[in-house]
Amino acid sequence: MKENLHMQNLDFSPFLRSTVGFDRLFDSLDNLVGQETKSYPPYNIELIENDIWLVSIALAGFSIDDISIETKENSLSIRGAKEPSTDNEDREFLHRGIAERSFELGFQLGDYVEVSNARLENGLLNIELKREVPESKKSRQIVINDGLEVKKKLKTKSVN
Repeated sequence: MKENLHMQNLDFSPFLRSTVGFDRLFDSLDNLVGQETKSYPPYNIELIENDIWLVSIALAGFSIDDISIETKENSLSIRGAKEPSTDNEDREFLHRGIAERSFELGFQLGDYVEVSNARLENGLLNIELKREVPESKKSRQIVINDGLEVKKKLKTKSVN
């Protein structure tokens, strides 16, 4: 009698798509995920160089006034909402593929990852992210003294 063993497939792509700055952690998980789920609006996350990323979101038909970008703690939120247009009432569409519907995208950011620039050009919203680790949080090399240096300084002070 054979037992049927079913392996459960886990989809880690939502974590990959909504985090920036955790590349090393999710690189191995990305290899496990074979399929992508679709979302609106479509977007790319690109690693430009170490600690610099570019999030590009396709926003055909949206203007700067229709979009808001907000960061709070370690999260980035992008919202878009079009004002209802009265021009469309007189138009008859045979096919309407440009979805100007409202949206909200959220991304979890790694520690010290912040938005450095955002621009809307040619229907793409490009958001540049950069990790800026404060000097106090960076590792630094500590010099080890042998103790003789301190003894020499003490002797020279007492002689004077």
